[in-house]
Amino acid sequence: MLQKVEPYVTYGYPNLKNVKELVYKKGYTRIDKKAILLTDNNIIEQALGKYGIICIEDIIHEIANVGSHFKEVVLFMGHLMLSKPEDRLLRGKKKPYREGGDAGNREDEINNLINKMN
Repeated sequence: MLQKVEPYVTYGYPNLKNVKELVYKKGYTRIDKKAILLTDNNIIEQALGKYGIICIEDIIHEIANVGSHFKEVVLFMGHLMLSKPEDRLLRGKKKPYREGGDAGNREDEINNLINKMN
């Protein structure tokens, strides 16, 4: 599936610092169709406690290390909404990153883009 969307998205391997900043700053869940920021560990414990995830640090650990309950954490959380970066990003199909474009696997260089968009 990633190959089908690769010309339209960019991805990579974020470091722990960026995962932590994103979850603390933009992490939320939906309860009764309302977005709730992940500031209360009680909400996390009620939803994910059966998996041993009881606080926001456990969520960060699970995401950063792609732990055994990664899928449950991702389904619990809402999408992380990032701002557009200041510099150019094209619309539609893009040139691959390895050829000087924006789309595709940035590997560890995704951290620079996350810093611009966070």
